Amino acid sequence: MNNENNNLDAHIEAILFVKGEPMPVSGLVKILNATEKEIEGALAVLSEKLSERGIRLVRKEKSVTLASSPESSEFARLLLEDEVDSKLTKVGLETLAIVVYKGPVSRPEIDYIRGVNSAFILRNLLIRGLVERIANPNDSRSFLYKPSFKLLQYLGIGNISELPEYGDFNKKMEEFVEESESRERDEKGQEQQEQNNENGNEKIIDSGGAVS
Repeated sequence: MNNENNNLDAHIEAILFVKGEPMPVSGLVKILNATEKEIEGALAVLSEKLSERGIRLVRKEKSVTLASSPESSEFARLLLEDEVDSKLTKVGLETLAIVVYKGPVSRPEIDYIRGVNSAFILRNLLIRGLVERIANPNDSRSFLYKPSFKLLQYLGIGNISELPEYGDFNKKMEEFVEESESRERDEKGQEQQEQNNENGNEKIIDSGGAVS
């Protein structure tokens, strides 16, 4: 194990915290550029470190996630009940609108549109039964979120397309994402071009301007 992998357990803890949902071991292997054996060893270390804290490492088959410990579960339950009983916040409504008009949509896509981590908000919406989580057919390591039947019933509509200005809003959302992605590609392309120019200048200097 190289020096970069000495803190694998800490890296895994951070990844699972940000992820906010189960993650396959194979995903950790890929992200951390480590072997499965190294990841398994780090998971064992992390599980031991968390054994006397309020968080536990939970494993199911080949996936892992973080959850509250049995000793702290009652406080976590009270927190979740308070979330459900309270009114939806502005960010909750914002996230729900993205799921309604853009769904099925992945959490990374939601995070990208909002600019912040949406794991906590999505969990709230799932608990309330306003959104559903389904398997992503294009990536077995992630999920997609879509409006629930309960939400459609609450809104009194039979189809998501019946929402007011659905077509216009959805088009604007798609244009926003496309423009953002296009801007990022342009910026990366410009950076690559500048790097290529610098490398070309360095070759000319190294050759001393000689002509073969």
